[in-house]
Amino acid sequence: MIHLEHLTKEYDMPGGKAGKLVAASSLDLQVAQGEIFGLIGPNGAGKTTTLKMICGLLAPTAGRVTVHGVDVERRPEEAQRHLGYLADFFSVYDDLTVWEYMDYFAHAYKMPPAKIPARIDEVIRQVGLESKRDSFISGLSRGMKQRLGIARAIVHNPPLLVLDEPTSGLDPKARHELKQLLVEMNRAGTTLFITTHILSDVEEMCTSVAILEKGVLLRCGPLASVMQEARGGRRIRVRLASAGFALREWLAAQPGVAGVHASETEAQFVLTGDDSRTAQLVAALVAAGAPLCALEDVSESLEQLYSRISSGETM
Repeated sequence: MIHLEHLTKEYDMPGGKAGKLVAASSLDLQVAQGEIFGLIGPNGAGKTTTLKMICGLLAPTAGRVTVHGVDVERRPEEAQRHLGYLADFFSVYDDLTVWEYMDYFAHAYKMPPAKIPARIDEVIRQVGLESKRDSFISGLSRGMKQRLGIARAIVHNPPLLVLDEPTSGLDPKARHELKQLLVEMNRAGTTLFITTHILSDVEEMCTSVAILEKGVLLRCGPLASVMQEARGGRRIRVRLASAGFALREWLAAQPGVAGVHASETEAQFVLTGDDSRTAQLVAALVAAGAPLCALEDVSESLEQLYSRISSGETM
């Protein structure tokens, strides 16, 4: 659905300084049809710049973007028929009703006039704004305005929806409801490409993820694969019943063990290998005289994993 090839965006340095400010550096990624793809990274990582190039709102310095097989830079109007875009901050017209606002954008998308009324009613139902159909936008809550923005973006029925920080600024209830709406849209066939710095949203919704920092892709792929690859193996915690055993030194000397963090009675580390390798390590630890009383797999969140990757820690 989306294909980026060596996509690069550079800006002149402010104040006439020498060199270039690189917002996106030779990005290569593919988003398959039917995915919920999350582009994550801190503020200033280049997420919004990348989104704007995907949508044809910003010309790349180098590289190429195709959406649904259409080159965005060469055939922008055709490409934009295949996507809907909602910016982080978008304008609404407070003195219009919900239906009037949708009608305005349906005509802007050059939809056949005869199909517009039925399509507007369908989309308003889809995003859960039936009770607000004839209400003025000025009276809508932040969450309802976000739903209206999504309705505007999909009124022309695109197969791809591109969203910049869609849950930012919403209260917990509105965030939950909006995430449910996006998942339902995906189940109905819409491919979603989302940027966010709220990593729990990615874990809950996304099928694939790309980690972007300072314009560079650090990781990219299916969410489970990215997390497994970044972990480098199985993360394990062991606990001893008493102090006195040189736990850190013993673990550091074992093959396949890395990233040891230990106190006198507890350690966490990464072990490469399967369950049999774990069993061998436990047996050796007990045979060495360690008073082992507990062992468990450590489930690492995407936020913890991202923190390690962005700081340069691999294990």
